[in-house]
Amino acid sequence: MKHTLSYFILVLFASLWTSCSPSASEPQSATSLNQLPDIFPDYVDVTIPSQIAPLRFMLRQAPEKAIVSISCGEEKIVCEASGEKGFLIDEKQWKEILEVAVGKELEVKVYEKKGDNWQMYLPFHWYVSSDSMDPFLVYRLLEPGYEIWNEMGIYQRRLADFEETAVISNHLTGHNCINCHSFPNQDPNQLVLHMRGQRGGTYLFQSGDITKLNGKVGNHISSLVYPSWHPSGDFIAFSTNQTRQAFHFNDKNRIEVMDYASDLLLYDVKKNEVITVPQLFSDKAFETFPHFSPDGKTLYFCSSEAQKMPEDFQNVKYSLCSISFNLETRTFGTQVDTLFNGKHAGKSVSFPRVSPDGKFLVFTLSDYGNFSIWHKEADLYIANLQDRTVVPLESANSDNVESYHSWSSNSRWLVFSSRRLDGLYTHPHLIHIDAEGKAGKPFILPQKDATFYSSYMQSFNIPEFVKGPVEYSTHDIANSTLEEGKTIHLYR
Repeated sequence: MKHTLSYFILVLFASLWTSCSPSASEPQSATSLNQLPDIFPDYVDVTIPSQIAPLRFMLRQAPEKAIVSISCGEEKIVCEASGEKGFLIDEKQWKEILEVAVGKELEVKVYEKKGDNWQMYLPFHWYVSSDSMDPFLVYRLLEPGYEIWNEMGIYQRRLADFEETAVISNHLTGHNCINCHSFPNQDPNQLVLHMRGQRGGTYLFQSGDITKLNGKVGNHISSLVYPSWHPSGDFIAFSTNQTRQAFHFNDKNRIEVMDYASDLLLYDVKKNEVITVPQLFSDKAFETFPHFSPDGKTLYFCSSEAQKMPEDFQNVKYSLCSISFNLETRTFGTQVDTLFNGKHAGKSVSFPRVSPDGKFLVFTLSDYGNFSIWHKEADLYIANLQDRTVVPLESANSDNVESYHSWSSNSRWLVFSSRRLDGLYTHPHLIHIDAEGKAGKPFILPQKDATFYSSYMQSFNIPEFVKGPVEYSTHDIANSTLEEGKTIHLYR
């Protein structure tokens, strides 16, 4: 009985700490301020989906007392700030008010008490889109080291709440490097990822089975990375790269990751064969970052004239290119098309990603090279594939790094990596993009309390939307790394 009572008190205390107080109410009178509240994270006037966790935030200057009112018509949430953790908006109340607000807006009023008087800041709004968003996000968590790491893993987050679980942690795989996870058509039941180090190899997840592919093909092709699934699920385009690191003595970018050689190849999942063609596999060019179009008829990729490395690393300017692909014959076209010429623009393209409706392509543009995650000038650009116009995705960009990105399955949401908060850690941001390619204001992935991003010391890497949870057992994945692996054949 004693233990039961203690448990009840603990649960009751936790619920009071993590929820809006039921006794909280809006002040009866308050002085109106002609300014918006200075809040963290910045959730002022953002567009959100109806399946998102509560946008918990705080006033940057710790208040004596503060209250927030969130309303839509007759529905209202009133929440008192919980110390430095900010406004811990109740999940149940939040879900209920979002259901009412779909296609409408939530009005947010922040009150702050100073002495005996209340002040009310200018209200702001959260626009609740009728466009749904895929329910899960998969990303890699790792310490932001340069060459040495201890912990990393692939994790999945349910976006409607704060639940995060491990897909695979390197605690179970000898503390090796785990990277390059990719899904076809946002399907959580199919996955490919790569591991380096002691249990190196490429791991293929299909129909509940896990197959380890040997990290090398023949004597000429090394590790298979940067994968892109063909929408049929029968092929995966990979890049094979020789990357090395170097450090700057005096530069805004601390580190340079250089590609000394790279090529593209196609893996036939059913026949366990790798196909290469001269248009994508040549000593005269660096080819990387493949990405299939939604109809599977085009492969987009980045290509630069080969340079002498490392001497000429700043001359590496990748263009956005494409080549046709025939599924029935497993053949590529003979002509490579250039959609954005990096050399002529004096810039370099990385991470091309086509929206699932085939209308738009978003890519990262930096000054040179292909490892834009370390380039402060890196920004997102959007190409209209109908009229081939290319413009900056202005509302998404900041004065720090914007890099890796992926689309939700309905083409209305984009998740992207940004270092705008502190310049050191990469965090996922979500942004709504309408049918004409117009983007709203991005917002950072909500967390349990507002202090999370100021104290969490891991980066979120390669965020990918998926339509459901990845349900492969972490121990089954770990056991597969102990297998000898399947040898891939070189077709030509």
